[in-house]
Amino acid sequence: MLEALPGRRERVREATFREIKDVARGILVQHGRQAVSVNAVARQMKISGPALYRYFASYDELIASLTSDFFQELTADIVAAREEADRAVAPLLVMSRAMRKWAISHPQEFGLVFASPLPSMTATKVESAASEAGEAFGRLFLDEVSAIWHSKRFPVPDLDEMAPAHADQLRAYATQIGNVLPPEAAHVFLSCWIRLYGLLCMEVLQQLEFALRDVEPFYEECLEQLCQTFGLEYGSSLGRPLLA
Repeated sequence: MLEALPGRRERVREATFREIKDVARGILVQHGRQAVSVNAVARQMKISGPALYRYFASYDELIASLTSDFFQELTADIVAAREEADRAVAPLLVMSRAMRKWAISHPQEFGLVFASPLPSMTATKVESAASEAGEAFGRLFLDEVSAIWHSKRFPVPDLDEMAPAHADQLRAYATQIGNVLPPEAAHVFLSCWIRLYGLLCMEVLQQLEFALRDVEPFYEECLEQLCQTFGLEYGSSLGRPLLA
């Protein structure tokens, strides 16, 4: 049985949803997050603020919807890069470079995505969708490290040598992610993610310009160190090795 096509009213509503988010993104890119407001979007669309609230119940819902879109866009770019890459290149390298490419090409979107707080317990459906999109993005890297762990073990620390509170957190996190990594391997994953993500945030937020005008070699050096951690072969995108 063929599914019924959406009616005219539904098509118009969906088109308006898309236009609202396109206008909001345009304001974000041109003027920054502080310029994005319900009234600013309504003015540009030449409608009233109350009319816009028929589509998004609040400013937070609008931001959450944008966040969800950006997470999905970033995830799709990473997946596409991984699928199109040379099989000889470690997927983790391809994914990390694709993430950086999207981030530096979309600094305002990146800032919005990673500066937005997680939805509260009373989150709306729209806000929950943003949280789910964020989890799907993060799962890309977690699943890749999990695949590496299950194909060949990488060195891990001894939990018994850690502070008890730290070890307990790692055990809780391992349970949270479905035990796809044991706590000690989760520690390695988190340490690497913090380094990679932290460096990228500092680059996109222009917090390294006091010393570095071109962060790519530094980022590649970080990737090479991660390859050493996970026992992967490193291939430089710059055409030369960065570490002796």
